[in-house]
Amino acid sequence: MGADHPVGISRRAFVAALAAAPFVACARRAERTVEGGFVDDGGARGHRLRDHASAPPPRRTERVPLVIVGGGMAGLSAAWRLRRQGFDDFVLLELEDAAGGNARGGENGVSAYPWAAHYVPVPDARAAWVREMFTDLGALKDGVWDERMLVSAPRERLFRWGRWHEGFENALIDSPADRDEFRRFGDEMRRMRATGQFTIPSALGARPSQLDGMTMARWMDERGYRSAGLRWYADYACRDDYGASLADTSAWAGIHYFASRPGEDEEHGTLTWPEGNAWITRGLMERVGSHVRTGAPVRRVERAGSGLRVVAGDVEYVADAVVWAAPSFLAPHVVEDAPPARFTYSPWVTANLTLDRWPAERGFEMAWDNVIHGSPSLGYVVATHQSHAIRPEHTVWTWYLALSDQRPADARNLLLRRSWAEWRDLILADLERAHPDIRQCVQRIDVMRMGHAMIRPTPGFLADPARRALAESAGPVFYAHSDLSGLSLFEEAQYRGITAADRALAFVGEGAEAAGREG
Repeated sequence: MGADHPVGISRRAFVAALAAAPFVACARRAERTVEGGFVDDGGARGHRLRDHASAPPPRRTERVPLVIVGGGMAGLSAAWRLRRQGFDDFVLLELEDAAGGNARGGENGVSAYPWAAHYVPVPDARAAWVREMFTDLGALKDGVWDERMLVSAPRERLFRWGRWHEGFENALIDSPADRDEFRRFGDEMRRMRATGQFTIPSALGARPSQLDGMTMARWMDERGYRSAGLRWYADYACRDDYGASLADTSAWAGIHYFASRPGEDEEHGTLTWPEGNAWITRGLMERVGSHVRTGAPVRRVERAGSGLRVVAGDVEYVADAVVWAAPSFLAPHVVEDAPPARFTYSPWVTANLTLDRWPAERGFEMAWDNVIHGSPSLGYVVATHQSHAIRPEHTVWTWYLALSDQRPADARNLLLRRSWAEWRDLILADLERAHPDIRQCVQRIDVMRMGHAMIRPTPGFLADPARRALAESAGPVFYAHSDLSGLSLFEEAQYRGITAADRALAFVGEGAEAAGREG
């Protein structure tokens, strides 16, 4: 197996196990009873929309000037913006039974925990909207961040050579040549940052270029980056932010991961919470929850005279404008004359493991973010890391896997085929390479399957005319999902939601003024 895989299975064997029949990873069963199951991810409801499943006609009609479709971070940000602007005559319709999208979380007797997004880098002074929202939510006061929300040390570690190491870079350098490549790569990322093309939000700097037209793997080849450690790190970054490999990610997006934020010598830290970004969702729901209607899948948006007809459940809404904050790939199935979004989305599996004791390990101490070199997974974050006290006896780990080694359609089929028990054994096999006694520590494993977890910025994404048509829509439907940015980030979702809300509000105001003049 080699030095990187002293315990467990290799990356190639792990991926092969996903597709093999019979299921290879089941050969070694858990040595204790582990409870758990699948957490509903709303897939069935989404498939009903896609397939135009029959539904009873609406039983009542409501008149509301503005409808937001989708209660993820973009939709909640749009609602928050409308309220901040003094406008409250709107509704937000969410397919799921709880708002939040990728910023949802759960809680058990041990801790709260995230189901997907779990942090936000501390925004600098230029991120005015992010800072305004975090001030409103109580994370920022008089320019000072609440230290309880800043990631405590140690922040991250990497398992390689049979032991844990602090940070990533030092554990990935095997020779002076590797060190030189890491240094050259860092210098090049600083130069890229200085061009102004790699910004957050991306719309402030991104533009079609040669980088958008090639893969990150090709760009690294052409630039002479051969270090196995550096290429692993870049591939990890693409899997982490895009659910895609170097070979499937555009060079623009791959570079954006490194060039869009300050370097380590400039970094201001990371905001996190036990429940991850569900903390943001909860704060926003406290402010806009009276406008939110969950369990309300929108099955049709169409023109009706001078306005729009929005059908959700047994209600027909008559509106002047719609902010479409649901994933863009759903729009052609629901919205009349919506531009076809030719986007690719990455499937993910997320699991929350409840441990009744901490496993044995070698090397650097437990960190917030824990990554296993050579694993197809992205490792795990520790929900109890922010306890700021003596390490609790029990804990919850959130484990992430982007299914980046298969065609997305095949991976989505895999999500539906595999049983919870198969995922349980595969997750334990992955963790066992770093924690040999993990099977004696885990009490429960809950698994969430996300078929379209995040947008995948493939080559040509920025130049795609369908993307531009959605982003530049003049109304009455304004598109707001973060997939328009190609980046599944909180800041992107917030930016898209706020800008769509502003445009929709102006559109509604112009319509009201015109009606007044006609009256």
